[in-house]
Amino acid sequence: MHRAIIAIGTNLGDKEENIKKAIEMMKQRGIRIVKSAGVYRTKPYGYTNQPDFLNSAAEIETMLSPEELIETLLSIEKDMGRVRKVHWGPRIIDLDIIFFDNLTVDKENLKIPHPDMQNRLFVLKPVSEIAPCRVHPIFCKTVKTLLEELLNAEKTS
Repeated sequence: MHRAIIAIGTNLGDKEENIKKAIEMMKQRGIRIVKSAGVYRTKPYGYTNQPDFLNSAAEIETMLSPEELIETLLSIEKDMGRVRKVHWGPRIIDLDIIFFDNLTVDKENLKIPHPDMQNRLFVLKPVSEIAPCRVHPIFCKTVKTLLEELLNAEKTS
């Protein structure tokens, strides 16, 4: 059994319902939810001319490989009506693999750990709620430390 952390984000429609529905759809596809974080309202990242987001995260158990898991998550996004028009643009749901066991994966369509997580408060806050001691396999720092570093960097900028 594999353990992974999934980041969940939405900024279109009934945002709270979108998060609940995505979690339910993961369960229906055989993904066991071990822990889920609270929901955080955040400003858009990258492309800022869009509504605020609601973000959360879930720690999961799965028998799927990383490649099978990303395909499953992409199918959930599609089934929920996600259309990819603008990079970092508005979305009904976004499901990203942040960690998968202690693996590092660097493929064109799959990067684990998520390559920009250390710069994203909307990822680090919910992930630190459910897995603060999880160690980033490349940076060799805990999620809690990455969050503290990002918060300190934002204070000084």
